[in-house]
Amino acid sequence: MRIPMVMCKPTAQPLLHAASLVRRSNRGFYKLSPQKEKVVVILGVTGAGKSRLSIDIASHFPAEIVNSDKIQVHKGLDIVTNKITEEEQCGIPHHLLGTIPPDADFTASEFSNSALLAIESIRARGNTPVIVGGSNSYIETLIASHDYRFQSNYECCFLWVDAAMPILHSFLSKRVDKMVERGMVEEARNAFDPNGQYSRGIRRAIGLPELDLLFRTEKFLDRQAHARLLKEAMEEIKTNTCKLASRQLEKIHRLRNQKGWNLHRMDATEVFCKHGKADADEAWEELVAGPSTIIVAEFLYNVTANKATSGGLHKGLIKCRANHGSCQLQQQIISKFLQKHSRRVRGTAFDSFLRQINTYITDVH
Repeated sequence: MRIPMVMCKPTAQPLLHAASLVRRSNRGFYKLSPQKEKVVVILGVTGAGKSRLSIDIASHFPAEIVNSDKIQVHKGLDIVTNKITEEEQCGIPHHLLGTIPPDADFTASEFSNSALLAIESIRARGNTPVIVGGSNSYIETLIASHDYRFQSNYECCFLWVDAAMPILHSFLSKRVDKMVERGMVEEARNAFDPNGQYSRGIRRAIGLPELDLLFRTEKFLDRQAHARLLKEAMEEIKTNTCKLASRQLEKIHRLRNQKGWNLHRMDATEVFCKHGKADADEAWEELVAGPSTIIVAEFLYNVTANKATSGGLHKGLIKCRANHGSCQLQQQIISKFLQKHSRRVRGTAFDSFLRQINTYITDVH
């Protein structure tokens, strides 16, 4: 899914979250105490809108993105692997995106080690790590590793972008056509190696094995035969992409149902059903971006907003992002809004908590 440019923001200076320094005690008030650092994890099948949501979240809060797609970690083939473009990144730092040599094997364990280093550096800058990608085995290895390095230091907020599979399959088919228009076949042809193996590195990407026969024989083909082989390759790419989405969905269900992961499901089906861009963007804000923003705000700031207050908080954050994208201004909006609705948001000790946040912001700036 392409990311609208209106979602871009100026790069802001990182700001440490005061909420990470306070915790509610059994007596109902907040006090300074150590606690686990916070990480946002975005799950979803290919094409569901994970990258778009990650930009949404990082545009609302001081955050940096960690890629967890096992193919997109490799350098090159940006169209074939459907990497988010530099323009679409909107100035938000991305880690482990196109950094591994194309032919290198990059195991789930190696990803876990690299991701932990990235997360530590992001937290050291006062930002929130947002892990996003379709390789659920990578994410599971990181979060549920037997050495407990992640579990002992971090807690997660899981966002799951979902959509009805028949609707998504139709979108994925159209996405392949758009990738062809952008130059996918030419990019794959330039990377073609008759001795290359499709079982390691970036060559595992959907789009390369399917075009192998065409590239091996095209110099011997007439125009009609060439067109036929190309069409067959495109159909195979579409079929394999849809199969990938189905496998990814099965893994997400396993993480939720068998592993007990608490996934906040965002149903984006209606977004894909809209015909105009404006209507689709409006549906995205209402059904995916808006609810996700509230969930992350509650997670980061240790509060609970009900339906009566959450809409206003989201509107305030949208207004802030459109005007300046300032991390300080965003936190002030959150503080002032929650202070106004403190009785409905949470119990009596909330004023003290907010004073600590506002004092912290003033001291830093």
